[in-house]
Amino acid sequence: MRRRGGREAGDGRPASGDGTRPQVPAPPLWLRWLPVFYVAAVLALEPVTPVDWPVSFLLIALPVVAAYAHGPVVVAGVAVFAIVFEGVLAGTPCCAGRSVGYLWDRHYVANYVCTSLVGVLGTILAVHRIRRERTLATVRSVAETAQRVLLRPVPRRLGAVCVETLYLSAAAEARIGGDLYEAVPTAYGVRLLVGDVRGKGLVAVETAATILGAFREAAHDEPDLVGVAHRMERSMSRHAAQLPGGEASERFVTAVFAEIPDGEHVVRLVNCGHPPPLLLGPDRVVELHATSPSPPVNLAALAGNGYRVDTEPFRPGDQLLLYTDGVTETRDRDGVFYPLPERIRQWAGLPPRELLDHLHEDLVAYSDGHLDDDIAALAAYRLPGVPRA
Repeated sequence: MRRRGGREAGDGRPASGDGTRPQVPAPPLWLRWLPVFYVAAVLALEPVTPVDWPVSFLLIALPVVAAYAHGPVVVAGVAVFAIVFEGVLAGTPCCAGRSVGYLWDRHYVANYVCTSLVGVLGTILAVHRIRRERTLATVRSVAETAQRVLLRPVPRRLGAVCVETLYLSAAAEARIGGDLYEAVPTAYGVRLLVGDVRGKGLVAVETAATILGAFREAAHDEPDLVGVAHRMERSMSRHAAQLPGGEASERFVTAVFAEIPDGEHVVRLVNCGHPPPLLLGPDRVVELHATSPSPPVNLAALAGNGYRVDTEPFRPGDQLLLYTDGVTETRDRDGVFYPLPERIRQWAGLPPRELLDHLHEDLVAYSDGHLDDDIAALAAYRLPGVPRA
C-alpha cells in the first residue's frame, strides 16, 4: 500500500470510505483470456492426432479454466459451449477422419456427461471465488479505513515547515502495518515522530495506536523532547503491562522524536534506537547520528539509560528526512542493502513531495518490486525567507 500524505491508496483507487461496496480487483487480462487460448490449443492439436486419441476430451476441463477469472453465468455458458463443441469435433469428418457416427458414440456421450458435471462444479467454484474476493475486498477496505484513522493526513504546511509523508505496507493483503509517523504544531515548534513497532499486523497496529495517541497529547504538554520520550515510555509500559505472559518485554518501538522550533534555526532530536535521520541540503547529505543513543520506547528500564537530546543546525532551505529501517533494509537481487545516503544525494535539492516520490520509485526498482518490510518516511523542509518568530 502506498500513501502520499494519506490522500490515496497505492493502486490509484480512491479509498472506500464513502459507504459504497468495496471494488473487487479485476483478474489479470491473460487469465480472462485463458479459456480462449485453451480452445485454440485444442483446435490446433485435434487435426494432427490419431483418431484413437481425440484431444477434444480436454474440453472437459474448460469450465474449470473459466472459473478462475469469470462469474458463474459465464462459466455455465462455457460449459454449454464445451459440450456443443465436443459434439462438433466428434461429428466432423475433417478432424482425424471421423465419421458422423462418432457423435453419439458411448465414449463421447460419457464425455458430454462429464463436461456437464464439471460445468456444475466450475459454476459452484466461481460463486465461491467471487464471495471470497468480496470478503477480501471488504477486509482491505476496513484495514484501509483503520490505517487512515491511525495515520491521519499530516498538514503540508506547519508554520515555516513543509511536511510530506510516504507509507508502504508489507502486508499487501491487509494493507496495514506497524510503521508510524506524525507531525504536530505546538507552542514549542513543530514536533515530528517516525517509529517502527516490533512485529506486524494488527498486534503492531494496536501498539502504534498507543504510541501515536500518547505523542499527540505529550507533544503539546511537555516543554522538551526528553519529557515527550518519557511520556511515551510510561504509556507503553502501561499498555505492555496489560498483555498476557511474556509479551510485555517483547513489545517495544524504535523511534525518532524531532523538534523544529520557530525561533531558532536548529532541529532537536531524540533517537530511540532508530536509523539516523538525514539532513539534506543543496550540496550535502549528512547522517545525524546520536551522540549517545537512547533506548527504544518500553526498554528504558531494561537498558538503564535515559533519553538525550542532540541539537543540529537546520537552516532555511534544509530538509530533514526521517525514515524506518524498511528503507535501508530493502535488498536488491544480490542481497545488498539499499544505500540510502548515496542514492538520495541526487534528489537532495528537490521539494519534499518530489523527493519522496523519487525515493519510492527507486526502492521499487532497486528491490525489483519486492518490498518485504513496512516503510514509512517523513520529509520536513524549512522554508526560506520566513522570518524568525
